Order: sequence, then structure tokens, then C-alpha cells
Amino acid sequence: MIKTVMHVFLSMLMFVSALVLLPERAYAETPKDEKAEETIEALNAPLYSPFTERYLLDEVKTLRQIVADTRVEFTEKMTEKELAVADKALMYATDTVTYFFYLIAGASTLLVLVGWNSLREIKERATALANDEIKRITASYENRLEALERELHHKSRHIAKTQEEIELTNEVHSLWLKASQESIPQNKIAIYDQILGLRPDDLEALTYKADAALSMGQTQWANSLANRALTLDPDNSHALYQRACAHAESGYHEEALRDLADAIAKSEALREQAELDASFEKIRDEDEFIQLLRHQS
Repeated sequence: MIKTVMHVFLSMLMFVSALVLLPERAYAETPKDEKAEETIEALNAPLYSPFTERYLLDEVKTLRQIVADTRVEFTEKMTEKELAVADKALMYATDTVTYFFYLIAGASTLLVLVGWNSLREIKERATALANDEIKRITASYENRLEALERELHHKSRHIAKTQEEIELTNEVHSLWLKASQESIPQNKIAIYDQILGLRPDDLEALTYKADAALSMGQTQWANSLANRALTLDPDNSHALYQRACAHAESGYHEEALRDLADAIAKSEALREQAELDASFEKIRDEDEFIQLLRHQS
């Protein structure tokens, strides 16, 4: 998902950059839709520049700032809510005690008139009842405040975790951009190792690292990386394809054909890639390989 978002950003920036570089004469002679199509067809390679990476970093920085502002706003609202609840609790308690004493006063008058034991007994009973009612109301609002406080702590932890994930995603995006601009396999592997250091279970980094290992002729290393990726996701077509390449270059033709068939069954686009891939040069003339490339699912 992260890689897809990055590709969308890069595609948009490539398109805008190409429009800026087209001659003004081309804009004057062709409609806007035709100019856009000509621009896309004229692109021979991705247009990377420091502005691309800077744009992505600025977007992530803006997102982090929004999260921080949201956290401050949420904290202020929760604090105001707690103060409002406490104020209402005190007001309700005061009103309750006041009305309760009014009621006691009326009841005391009535009891005195009907001849109850004494005013002292009435006072003691009224005080006990008032204290019990105050305790009940206070306990009720304390429970509500505790619930609000727990919810606030939960939201704060969630915001902090989200901020950490954004920072990690920002760093991983930066590494993928650097890897896409590298042409030396050793440098690519070093960058993929950094990504795996941040996310050890990153399937895409494992498969791309296996591809770089194949470029260096390290078939056993590529096979090990592909097996690690397949342990995490047995249906990963890219990992199956890389393992098939490693088997083919190592001379294990049956295993290579089996993995290649499974990879093509999961991703039809790999059929054309296998036809041009130099890793299958040793098995290119075998009937099973030829039938596999000609087979239509």
C-alpha cells in the first residue's frame, strides 16, 4: 500500500514536470488532452529530482503537524469537558443538599407537629441521610471523571503511536526513493537492509533484495531471501519468480520450472518477463519452458 501511494505521487510529479519542459510551440498547436498523451508517450525514464523527495517529506511533515494540532485540540476539549462536568457535579450536589434540607425542614416541622420523639433525633437522621446522598452523588461523578480520564489516556497513546508510524513511514519512503535512483546492486542491497532494519517483515524489500543478489550472481543468497519471503507469504508471486530464477541459474531446472509455473499462475504479467529474463537462458530451449510461456490461462 505504501509503495502504491509513492508510485502515484511520482507519476503525478513526472507528468507535471514533463508538461513544464515541453516547448511552448507544442502547446499552441495541440489540444490539452493530446498534449498530455504526447507528454506521457515521450517519457523514456522516470523523472526523479530532489524536489520529488522534498515534496513527499513536506507532505509528511504537514500530516505530522496536523496530528500534533489535533492532539492539542483534543486535550483542550477534554480538559474543558472535565471542568464542565466537575462544575455541574458541584452544582447538582449543592442543589440536591439545599432541596434536601428544605424537605427535611418541612418534614421536621410535620413530625414535631405529630409528636415525634425530639428535634435532636430529627437532626441526626437528617444529617445521616444528607451525608449518604452527598456520598452517592460524589462517587457517581468521580466514576464518570475517571472514565473520561482513561479515555483521554487511551486517545493520547493512540496519537503517539500514529505519530511514530508516520515517522517510520517517512523514513522508509525516503529509503525507497534512494533505492530507485541507485544503479549499483551493492548499493541497492545496503538500502534494502536499512528498510529491513526498520521493518523486518517487509516482503517487498526482501524480494527486491533477492533481485539485486541475482544481479550480482549470488544465486544461493537470492534463493535464501526468496524462501524467507515465502515463509511470510507463501502466495507471493514475486518471491516465487525470484526463487525460480535462482534455481535456473544454479542448474535446478525442475525446481525452476515448478516455481515459475506457480508464479505465472498467480501473476500473468510474469509470463512476458520470464520470456526476456536472462536467468532462464539455460532452460529456454526446453519444451516445458516453451509450453509454459505459450500457455494461456
